[in-house]
Amino acid sequence: MADDAVRVLAVHGQLTGRRSMLRIERLVLPDGTETVRDTLYHPDSVAILPLDENGEVVLVRQYRNAAGRELLELPAGVIEGDEPPVDAARRELREETGLDATELVALGNFFASPGSMTERLHSFLARGLFSNPLAPDDDERITLERVPFDEAVRLARAGELNDAKTLASLMLAEPYVRGG
Repeated sequence: MADDAVRVLAVHGQLTGRRSMLRIERLVLPDGTETVRDTLYHPDSVAILPLDENGEVVLVRQYRNAAGRELLELPAGVIEGDEPPVDAARRELREETGLDATELVALGNFFASPGSMTERLHSFLARGLFSNPLAPDDDERITLERVPFDEAVRLARAGELNDAKTLASLMLAEPYVRGG
């Protein structure tokens, strides 16, 4: 381990859930300072911006327990095991929207909340959409809404879209959609 690395001295507690694990860890920072941090270990995920031939984004509306309300957001989901992100993106697109794509463009990746979570999101632009549904997860209650790309960007800037992966993916997709 490099001298400038953070070291875990002890784990003071751990709670394991269905997909994630919360650990309370005592750390030594690179400057020697000891501190306690709560870290949520969560699998990496994908977010997909489906753009149809009319320039409309296919968004999903679903209840999000942590937010305490329904959110309008991009289709997304967890990468299963060693599944390549592009395969996870195609699977989630099919499960959540019933659509598949002739083209999946990797837009980039980013951490969901690096101060407290390990989850990295891989963002994709899906074009050439066609029907090819997979059964949704048993607990998903999703409705689809199509919004012109420019309107989705306006909603994001107006604070009407509150989901970070949706906001980041819209920004990352803008050069591809606008041709710049």
